[in-house]
Parts: sequence; structure tokens; C-alpha cells
Amino acid sequence: MFRNYSGAELWADGAVHIVGVILAVIASTTLLTIVLNQPAGGTSAATAIYLATLVLSMALSAAYNIWPISPVKRLLRRFDHSAIYLLIAGTYTPFMAKSGTWWLLSGVWVIAVAGIMLKILKPDRFDRLSIGLYLALGWSGVAAYHELAGALSASVLWLILAGGMVYSLGVIFHVLERLPFHNAIWHAFVLIAAGIHFAAVYSLVV
Repeated sequence: MFRNYSGAELWADGAVHIVGVILAVIASTTLLTIVLNQPAGGTSAATAIYLATLVLSMALSAAYNIWPISPVKRLLRRFDHSAIYLLIAGTYTPFMAKSGTWWLLSGVWVIAVAGIMLKILKPDRFDRLSIGLYLALGWSGVAAYHELAGALSASVLWLILAGGMVYSLGVIFHVLERLPFHNAIWHAFVLIAAGIHFAAVYSLVV
């Protein structure tokens, strides 16, 4: 389950995670302050949900990947992999709330909850299937392209697409476990993609 990474690989991956957590907290606090000063509405609540999933997923990923191999790390693995589903569903929430595509948003959250239960109850199984489910869930917004295109600006749509492509490209490095520093590279892709999607949400709200 756990590969013995070299000291340099662990330091590189740890640095990426620390940067990710710091940036997530700063960015989320900034955007949340802006949202709280706006009139209450569906988009504001949806943005708060997104920010919560962003910070939580970054924090859990950092805790799991930095923690030394132990029974605690096995437990953190469940939460880290579950948080990926939360982040995908949370990221979609502001955009689908804005476009009114509640049918797809409900479906995304139902699948995310099912994926979380699978990770909690069967943490050591279906890893390859989970990767496919992450990708399928992440690209499920294509089914509501016309609704999203009618409600969102072109720049926001391009940012959503760019973030999805970066996430998907990063998966290549995630599965290349024999590649030196593959884990740090994968998490760098995650950080960049999350930043792009944050820019999309920021543009949507501000």
C-alpha cells in the first residue's frame, strides 16, 4: 500500500503540500470575506461549500502524505481519498448553482457520497476503479454544457476546462509509480488545477 519514497521525494512532496494548504487557507479566507459581504443567495452558500471542501481536501492530503507509515496513516488514507470526491462535488457546486443545473448537481453529490462510503468501508480495494470514477465525475459537467454555457462567462468556462485538463494530465504521473518524484509531480498538478478552478470560482463570484 505504501511505497518507501526517498528522503528527497518526501521533502519535495511535503513542500508541495505545505504550499497548497497555506495558499488554500489564504485564498479561501479572502474569497469567503468577499462572499459574506454580498447579499445572501444560492451562489454565496455554494461558494462557501466549495471553499470548505477545498481547505479540507488540501489539509487531509497534507496530513496523509506527510504522516509516517503507521496505522494512523492507513486511517488518513481513507479520509484523503474520500476528500477527493468532496472536492470534485464542492468545486462543481457554485457553477451548477449559478446555472440552475440542480439535477446534475444532485447526481454529482450522490455519486460522491457513494464513493466516500466505498473508500471508508473498502479502503484497500477498487483503487483503479476509483481513479476512473474520479475522472468520470470530474468531467460529468459536459452533460450540462449548454446550461453552463448559457449561465457562465466564456472566461469561467475556459478556466473550468483548463483545470479539468490539468487534473487529468496529472493522473498520468500519479499512476507512474516507478517515476522518481511522481507523487510530488502529481500533487503539483493538483495544486495548479485547484488554483485554476479557484480562479474560475473567484471570477464567478466577484
